[in-house]
Amino acid sequence: MAFGLCTGCNGNHDQHPNKDLNNSQVSRPISQSVANQATENIILEDEISKVMAVNTDKDLLVAIKVKQFDRFRLKKIEKKIKSDLEKQYPDYSILVSADQKMYFELVKLDEKLQKNTMSMKNLQKDTKKIKSLMKEQS
Repeated sequence: MAFGLCTGCNGNHDQHPNKDLNNSQVSRPISQSVANQATENIILEDEISKVMAVNTDKDLLVAIKVKQFDRFRLKKIEKKIKSDLEKQYPDYSILVSADQKMYFELVKLDEKLQKNTMSMKNLQKDTKKIKSLMKEQS
């Protein structure tokens, strides 16, 4: 009899949290396959020491760290990477920055995505904020 009551109670509690998770879209991971592919391609460049990328369904934000000697050609490197990415991903709006602040902003955003604590709506809000910061830097 106790077994029946325990399973009955567990069934009711399990249904409500799942509904809440589905409504907030936190339970579904947001695909970062485009950002991952872009990162793999960019890191192969000789001038690049680190790359961080995040994507939504329409945007691809990329922050790069350039090797010390190549910092003199920063704008040229940014332009080349952006051009290459636009060819690879024509359906995405692409922003590339070598600014260190942008790199750390994307690292924080990526950590939230890794923890699966972010909904698509919040991701779009955060990327919009980062995009405006990136455009100010240009």
